[in-house]
Amino acid sequence: MLYRKINVEIIVAADEAEAVIGELNTAMDRLELTNTLYGGGIETVVVKHPGTRKRSALAHTIAAGETAIRASRAGLTVALRAIV
Repeated sequence: MLYRKINVEIIVAADEAEAVIGELNTAMDRLELTNTLYGGGIETVVVKHPGTRKRSALAHTIAAGETAIRASRAGLTVALRAIV
C-alpha cells in the first residue's frame, strides 16, 4: 500500500498562533472521523521577519491593472477632447 505525506507550512502573527493551532487541531479531528490518518501533529517555530513585507504576485498584478486603467482613461480623455 502506498502512502503520501502531506506537509503544510503556515506563517501567522505570533499573537494569533494559539487560535490558529486550535482551529487546525479541530480540523484534523474532523478529518480523522472520515479518513485514516497516520501520525501527524503540529510543530511551531518562532521566526522573525527580516524587514518590510514584500508584495505578492497578486498585489503586483492588481497594481499593474490599476496603472493600465489609469493610462487608458487618460488616453480616452485626450481622444474625446480632440473629437469635441
